[in-house]
Amino acid sequence: MTDAANASPTPLRHLLGGRFGWFYAGRTVDLAGSSMTTVALALAVLQASGSATDLGIVLAANMIPTLVLLLLGGAVADRVSRRAVLIVTNLTTAAVMAVMAVILITDRYDLFVISGLVLVSGAVSAFSQPALRGIVPELVERRDLQRANALLASSQNAVRILGPMIASVLVATVGGGWALAADAASFVLAAAAFTRIPGASRPPAADRPLWHDLVEGWSVFRSMRWVVIMTVSFALVNAFNVGPWNVLGPQVVSGKDGAVGWGTVQTVRAIGLLVMSVVAVKIVLRRPLRDGRIWGTLAGLPLLAVGLSGEAWIVAVTAFVGGLGFTVAAITWESTLQSAVPEESLSRVAAYDDLLSYLAIPLSQLAMGPLAAHYGAKSVSVACGIAFIVVCLLPLLSRDVRELRT
Repeated sequence: MTDAANASPTPLRHLLGGRFGWFYAGRTVDLAGSSMTTVALALAVLQASGSATDLGIVLAANMIPTLVLLLLGGAVADRVSRRAVLIVTNLTTAAVMAVMAVILITDRYDLFVISGLVLVSGAVSAFSQPALRGIVPELVERRDLQRANALLASSQNAVRILGPMIASVLVATVGGGWALAADAASFVLAAAAFTRIPGASRPPAADRPLWHDLVEGWSVFRSMRWVVIMTVSFALVNAFNVGPWNVLGPQVVSGKDGAVGWGTVQTVRAIGLLVMSVVAVKIVLRRPLRDGRIWGTLAGLPLLAVGLSGEAWIVAVTAFVGGLGFTVAAITWESTLQSAVPEESLSRVAAYDDLLSYLAIPLSQLAMGPLAAHYGAKSVSVACGIAFIVVCLLPLLSRDVRELRT
């Protein structure tokens, strides 16, 4: 990779026509399958069992192994070919989806069997996520990292709009089993695209236990002060955002404007995410962490709107603006991490970043109900919105974060 910071960026047609183009295609199909799976699996379980308890068990079975195995997945992705990890994980996920599809199509639903298969799917995700985050610098020049991540974000946000819609139609028309069968096919296509990525030359794995790689990854993570500061900030951002938005948002907005109102809010937010990810392909921020944190504060506005108003149209407008800010924050963080962290440690550092950031999410979701019952949903939402903006800006107190350049 060249390190010519001031060189002209690669034209988009060349960027998408090369090895990154195959990754972009595979990643887009992978994301489409994942976005469909989330909806199709939930609707299929409800369709087959009629039990919300069953659905809760299945969703937990998917999340737990991802958190438990994420660090191991990062170590593996730094030790072996990330391309190979992506091919194997997509084929494994396809097999799991295909088995679940057969079970549901033949009306042999069994909670224990489905939960076991979902456990495997969640475990596979723990290996694919660090590989996905670590492989991009192998495929593009450093000067193109921000544009590449913006392209990936644009496809991700597009399939987040279309994927659930397609899954819902499939479940309603042909059944949940056939929807999961379509998901399985998408993961096979993604694996096929990843086979077209040239394998990067990697040093042979050292003759040492894998736990040593985990310790080494932690040392690299901890040694980069700005990475630690940003990860702590993301953990707090998730604590003050995910629970309030997913629990209190629908409660307040649906109470005023019904389920359609909340659905509209989510759609408008997704449009904001997509619009900014497309725009970000054309812009370059020289101080990405500083600019990303400032833009990121906009994502706190929807929580304030939920608490101060609750009207669907007001929340939707702020959700659109918040989607713009969230996208800039996400793209700048990903690009900075990929350009500044040594490539041989990138997947492990990304895994520590993911794990420490994700841990706050279930705690946030569990806390919202009791807090809203005691203080009121609107008051909690306003408090979380203010706290969100504050923790977004706190990293700027560090000179390392303020002055880091691409």
